[in-house]
Amino acid sequence: MSKNLVIVESPAKAKTIEGYLGKDFKVASSYGHVRDLPKGDNAIDIKNRFKPTYEITPDKKEVIKQLKSLVKDAETIFLASDDDREGEAISWHLKEVLNLKDSQTKRIVFREITKNAILKAIESPRQIDIDLVNAQQARRILDRLVGFELSPILWKKIKAGLSAGRVQSVAVRLIVEREREIEKFKSKSSFKITALFDVSGKTLSAELPKKFETEEDAEQFLKNCIGAVFNIENLEKKPSKKSPAPPFTTSTLQQEASRKLSFSVAQTMSVAQKLYEAGKISYMRTDSVNLSEEALAGAKKEILNSFGPDFHQQRKFSTKSESAQEAHEAIRPTDFSKQQVSGDRNEQRLYDLIWKRAIASQMAEAQLERTIATISISTVPEKLIAQGEVIKFEGFLKVYLEDTDDEPDDEENGNKGLLPPLTIGQVLNLTEMKGRQTFSRPAPRYTEASLVKKLEEMGIGRPSTYAPTISTIQKRDYVVKESREGQERKYVEMKISKGNFRKDSKMEIAGADKSKLFPTNIAMVVNDFLVEHFPNVIDYSFTAKVEKEFDDIAHGGQDWQDMIDSFYGKFHSKVEATATVNRSEINSSRHLGIDPKSGKPVVARLGRFGPLVQIGEQDDEAKQFASMKKGQFIENITLDEALELFKLPRDVGFFEDKKIVAGVGKFGPYIRHDNKFVSLGKEMDPLSISESEAIQLILDKRDADDKKMIKTFSENPDIQILNGRWGPYIKFGKDNFKIPKGTEPESITFAEVTEIIEKQPDTSKKKGKFVKKKA
Repeated sequence: MSKNLVIVESPAKAKTIEGYLGKDFKVASSYGHVRDLPKGDNAIDIKNRFKPTYEITPDKKEVIKQLKSLVKDAETIFLASDDDREGEAISWHLKEVLNLKDSQTKRIVFREITKNAILKAIESPRQIDIDLVNAQQARRILDRLVGFELSPILWKKIKAGLSAGRVQSVAVRLIVEREREIEKFKSKSSFKITALFDVSGKTLSAELPKKFETEEDAEQFLKNCIGAVFNIENLEKKPSKKSPAPPFTTSTLQQEASRKLSFSVAQTMSVAQKLYEAGKISYMRTDSVNLSEEALAGAKKEILNSFGPDFHQQRKFSTKSESAQEAHEAIRPTDFSKQQVSGDRNEQRLYDLIWKRAIASQMAEAQLERTIATISISTVPEKLIAQGEVIKFEGFLKVYLEDTDDEPDDEENGNKGLLPPLTIGQVLNLTEMKGRQTFSRPAPRYTEASLVKKLEEMGIGRPSTYAPTISTIQKRDYVVKESREGQERKYVEMKISKGNFRKDSKMEIAGADKSKLFPTNIAMVVNDFLVEHFPNVIDYSFTAKVEKEFDDIAHGGQDWQDMIDSFYGKFHSKVEATATVNRSEINSSRHLGIDPKSGKPVVARLGRFGPLVQIGEQDDEAKQFASMKKGQFIENITLDEALELFKLPRDVGFFEDKKIVAGVGKFGPYIRHDNKFVSLGKEMDPLSISESEAIQLILDKRDADDKKMIKTFSENPDIQILNGRWGPYIKFGKDNFKIPKGTEPESITFAEVTEIIEKQPDTSKKKGKFVKKKA
């Protein structure tokens, strides 16, 4: 047996590292955390200074058994979990569970999985840093206390199954407040003036620097320009330069992968983890923009080889964040000479992004020349401005340019390319001048990436918390990520061309959202309850202050138990005070008015299966219910909108002597016929769909189902051979089974199907017996 045992967190990492170490080393994996706080109220002894009780998680008992047998035969155990608080805690838990002695235990850390980094780490071990462990313990215990005491209150006062969390509830609050901000926003219109000129067969685009507040002023301006002479009054050339962005931190990688690759935050971290464990990039949880001397030398060598000396400019970036650990590094390739990596397409795409960003950060500034042409109008004092930009030296732009979260301006016509040749005094030939009505817009809804950016700016959360926080609020139905269509909006467009004036009313789609975060009704109710009764728990500055206290504990500046004690006393008294809050006082329902047909009250409220509107009192046996549509909120739905919902379900017509009904269900609008459901597309409204349209949908669904069905069996109708996205497969009840290669799905017998189901790994032990019984 090897005399040295190295314990890492993942088997992928173990495989990579074992290749770098000699025969004297055995590398094993703990598969992440091995112990945690148990469920229930015995996990934390509050009276005994918040002493935690840890237990080995059930799925890790076999792992611990295997590690104990390896420890017996090893002289030295190297604990090599990740170089952060979570990793430090994993090492500490392993030392405790495996009963390791100080004399035989060494803690090693590295920020990249390369031979050089691993050998250096082995040569310079240290002891477990208990301050880092305590910072992780403090976060885990505080979050457990908040969740464990708040969640039951939400169950009693609002709805069973709800949860609250110190960071997740703050993230939800941001999304709720942004939604209300958008709802209250009153759009103002103004008129933007743009002009197109023909200059020797090339088009010159210009615009008026100011906007007109009224349609009348814009119209008068355009009419005053009819017959005017347009001259180049001034030409100004300004040199400018652009600098590259620093290399990636966890947050900026999540933002840029969202913008450039359309990755979710969780997907970015999953792909980055694979790259890290394969030794391709440095550690992906970091808030530092620092690069090591070794990395700077590697980047310089690659830039000189690929682009030449003019393109290299060494930079050392420093992080604005007070909590950033500059000893750590930004996310970067472990080998700058490798522009491609093995792995799936997403791994290559993310690696390419990381490589370009890190390389660009060490490249020369881009040299630009901006030309500004001022155009006079003979009939009015206002001037038009045309702007062009030319790149004199690409510098880092040869490799990479950072995207932004700024939403594109639909009316942005300014030409940012090269202007045609112009001279002062030159008379321009006007092709057209346009006045277009534009509308002010509210702050945009958050994307996953822009929410991460906001949380980071506010000092809430740390690199390791962004992805799980955003995943949690979606899993718990406080937030939905989706795209929503905009609504039609009229706008006015005026134009002068060849001496003529024309004004038209046109239509545009406004307010469309792509992959944005929307709060649910339950999020609004829970948020309001927490803001009223637990303001400090979801207060932005308080949450940021707690993060700083965790940092303080990590640096040995504060006792973790004192920190929790100062929070818990006030918090727990608030928890006890909410026992007197009456459920009826919580803003989970709203009186909308009176139904004109029945004279009964109409109420919007939170029901067991989601938001609904109700006609009649709670004790009214004849009360009616209707589910709210996506995007409708209890707090702002109108009486008319509520009454419209009661038109569903509606009878659409008949087909094959059976009724067709349209309605809205849990999964959106549908039509029902012969107890079968067909979902409606985005373009179809259950309130207006016609009988002929509904029949066509039913026929289309049947056709699709026929193509999907390959074979059924009279011996057991629950077993079917179906055509799926990945090819033919066997469906039995709720479970699916692969068809072995070389087996023709059309000719497969029932006996063969039964044998395939019996042999494949079962998700339920009853499955094989059930098949035999039926057969």
